Amino acid sequence: MPPAAFPFEHSNEVTIAASAEAIFDYVTNPKSWPEWLPSSHEIECENRPMRFGDTFHEHWSTRSGRVDLDWVVIACDRPRLWIGLTETPFTGLIVVQYDFRPQTTTAGATTFVRTVRNPQRPKLMTDQQLANFDAEAKLGLASIKAKVEARTGG
Repeated sequence: MPPAAFPFEHSNEVTIAASAEAIFDYVTNPKSWPEWLPSSHEIECENRPMRFGDTFHEHWSTRSGRVDLDWVVIACDRPRLWIGLTETPFTGLIVVQYDFRPQTTTAGATTFVRTVRNPQRPKLMTDQQLANFDAEAKLGLASIKAKVEARTGG
């Protein structure tokens, strides 16, 4: 009998006064991740947006210690969609999806949606873990918004 899985999916979004292309190029370059993702500390890759089939290495620092992740980009449709895939022993598969939706009501603005999925998560996420995850995601999105708008004059 296969082990139990507790699939997890959570999305957060922010509207940024910038083009989808500007946001896409910033967030799909993993070298930017330590600027806005508190758990991300070191990235090994070229300093550019990652495209379909590209791989890169990320070092996380967690309460339990160092975690090394090998990522592969499984979808890239600039400036609409980007999906990266990795795996950890404690969460299983991690799928990160970025969606970019130009605003129809605010000229020059884009809604950026970041979705994280753990389809084979071995343990149910606790309410506290979800609250921490959500708080970190919201901080990250606010940082992306500030950095991209500062770069583009938004």
